[in-house]
Amino acid sequence: MRSPSRPSPALRVALRAGAAGAVAAAVAVPLLRRRARIPAPATIGACAAGPLALAVLRPRTPGRDVALFAMQMWAFTMVHELPYDDPERLRRRLRTRYPIVIDRAIGLGRLPNVRLQRALARVPRVGLLNHVLTWVHWLWFFEPYLALAFILVRHPRRFPRAARRLAAVFDLGSIVYFAAPTAPPWWASEQGLTGEQVRRIMVEVGEGTWRSAWPGMYRALGGNPWAAMPSLHFATALTAADSLAEAGRAEGAVGWAYALTLGFGLVYLGEHYATDLAAGAALVVAVKRGESIAEPLVLRVNRGLQRLERLANG
Repeated sequence: MRSPSRPSPALRVALRAGAAGAVAAAVAVPLLRRRARIPAPATIGACAAGPLALAVLRPRTPGRDVALFAMQMWAFTMVHELPYDDPERLRRRLRTRYPIVIDRAIGLGRLPNVRLQRALARVPRVGLLNHVLTWVHWLWFFEPYLALAFILVRHPRRFPRAARRLAAVFDLGSIVYFAAPTAPPWWASEQGLTGEQVRRIMVEVGEGTWRSAWPGMYRALGGNPWAAMPSLHFATALTAADSLAEAGRAEGAVGWAYALTLGFGLVYLGEHYATDLAAGAALVVAVKRGESIAEPLVLRVNRGLQRLERLANG
């Protein structure tokens, strides 16, 4: 007679099939959303279910933790692009004025982007500075994940918390992108809204560096140009720096040096307003201070997923 503590084979098969289907949907639905005209709420639901389903499908191991975070980042990448699926509709909700007003107050009458660009234009070998800061910006596509990989290898017990915090910053930022789409300074300048020219130095460097390959690279990475407030470039770099600092003093010094250099570069390059960076930093503080508030819910969800994982895997 089968032990009553063990799930029936039929239940195991059903749970595993359902979880596998949810993981597949999390990958396929966002890719098919435009062609199949899948509504945004359905796409978001499929993306959100993917990491949870993976936690049910596979027993917990360091490898599964990495796969979970990778699926989480896939979900963020797809969801943050969703508002731009209908650019005209998004344009009607686009905010352009408030960051200009705030930044002019910060810059004492002039945008900090313009102040930095004009001041540093007189620096010898400014072209080299432009290239260095642009590469610092491009390296952001790897830096938070390299920081997590370092923590996973050197401080594996710290990895789940570091990954959870980074994911929370990404997710909360994407909610703001939906609620209050805000144009970056380079775009506002191109539309004549800033009253002064804000150069997009990163594009200038990119065109000279990558030449004919640049248009394709730019299109691949520019999924939603109006996802500017808060700056998740800066917020995630700060989060990575904080997690590295908790792991060790030297690691923290490297992380903070990168984050602060990136923050300076984002304003100088014309990618973000100073206001965007301030909002990104506030988001990081909110996530860190909110950990104790969210912990009971996180623990309940984890216990529920663990019960389902045991049922699904016998």
